[in-house]
Amino acid sequence: MRTILLILIVAVVALIVAIQTGFLDISQTRAARAPRVEASDGAIRAQPGQPPAFEVQTGSVGVGTRDANVAMPKVEVRRGDATVKVPVVEVRPPAEPQQNAAR
Repeated sequence: MRTILLILIVAVVALIVAIQTGFLDISQTRAARAPRVEASDGAIRAQPGQPPAFEVQTGSVGVGTRDANVAMPKVEVRRGDATVKVPVVEVRPPAEPQQNAAR
């Protein structure tokens, strides 16, 4: 439950930031109208409503590459022999049980 609530909070904050920075522009182009229902003489007449319409314009993000001079460290690797201790695994079978000589 906490995870869902946290995701919703982050989504709302991201939407607010997008609108405030101008990256997202939402304009209402058509107003909403509620349905009309009339009851008279034992008959019910209904006229449909109208949902609102919106125009949404979003910014764009460009992704690419460019040349830049960046200081990079130079790493050299030299091969050489060295004696080091490495782990060893030795598997021994179980010892056979000794038979009792005094039967």
